Amino acid sequence: MADDITDTSQTVAAGQLRAFIERIEHMEEEKKTIGDDIGEVYSEAGGTGFDVKAMRTIVALRRKDPMKRQEDQSILELYMAAMGMV
Repeated sequence: MADDITDTSQTVAAGQLRAFIERIEHMEEEKKTIGDDIGEVYSEAGGTGFDVKAMRTIVALRRKDPMKRQEDQSILELYMAAMGMV
């Protein structure tokens, strides 16, 4: 009887593990598809004359918390001044 419970527990755990793995794999596929779609949008924008590198920078900056973005900008300006770049 105890062996039946252990076998059932292992079967349930294996089933749960398989379900988690399959969900993750599905999400990874979706992530790749979305990444490909984003790349196509950047290519399209580049094809119309926009600077893709600048666009990527703007997207990254907009993702940041405004306070963190301001702090990073202040540090960058300070370092640039110290290097005689401004």
